[in-house]
Amino acid sequence: MTDKKKAKGREKRPDSLAEWVKSLAIAFVLFLFLRTFIVQTFIITSGSMEETLLVGDMLVVNRLAMGSRFPGTELRIPGYSSPDYGDVLVFDPPHDDTLKLIKRLVGMGGDTLEMRSRVLYRNGAEVSEPYVAHHNVPDESDYTMEWQRNYLTAGADVEAYAPSRDNWGPLVIPEDRFFMLGDNRELSYDSRYWGLLERWRLEGRAAFIYYAFDGSSYRPFPWLREVRWGRIGDRIR
Repeated sequence: MTDKKKAKGREKRPDSLAEWVKSLAIAFVLFLFLRTFIVQTFIITSGSMEETLLVGDMLVVNRLAMGSRFPGTELRIPGYSSPDYGDVLVFDPPHDDTLKLIKRLVGMGGDTLEMRSRVLYRNGAEVSEPYVAHHNVPDESDYTMEWQRNYLTAGADVEAYAPSRDNWGPLVIPEDRFFMLGDNRELSYDSRYWGLLERWRLEGRAAFIYYAFDGSSYRPFPWLREVRWGRIGDRIR
């Protein structure tokens, strides 16, 4: 082959570094798109949803189902479903914009909710909650529950109202607001304390566990040595 032909071949050969950078950029953009609008991951770091979710569970969250929010705004892409009773949802809580929490949806706009001796009632009927865990601890009050006074049913004695963790309501939930509770009922900091959620705060519906380990273990490298194989792939209900 002559020097002229060799030079021509080199001119046609693509720049491997430029192609690599281009492929990496495309992959990064696709990752951001999927992460922002389709799915996200979430790791359980507290026991507020036990036994449904354990510390160390890693979840895939379906963002597309209820519509994805444009980052930094309240604007959403419409989803293919709506929030429903019993959904386990990831959301931005109203009391701390730096957090993302996961709880179960128990009340929506138009509902009347109350709890009597740890039993949840919705619109006058007891709610079946087979997923709830209870602990033998005394009831307690908290000053943060004072927000509930603004949502009491008509005719309630607002001045005498003294809500507690296990006894509160009845509350009327306004339209486009949501009431969230943790399954580990006595050890969950949820809507009883910090209030109602606006629709735009909902990030997505928890779908399944893609990896799980004992996050409470003190052994080195628990994500390798304390794998909960039996939980991997479990759907979240």
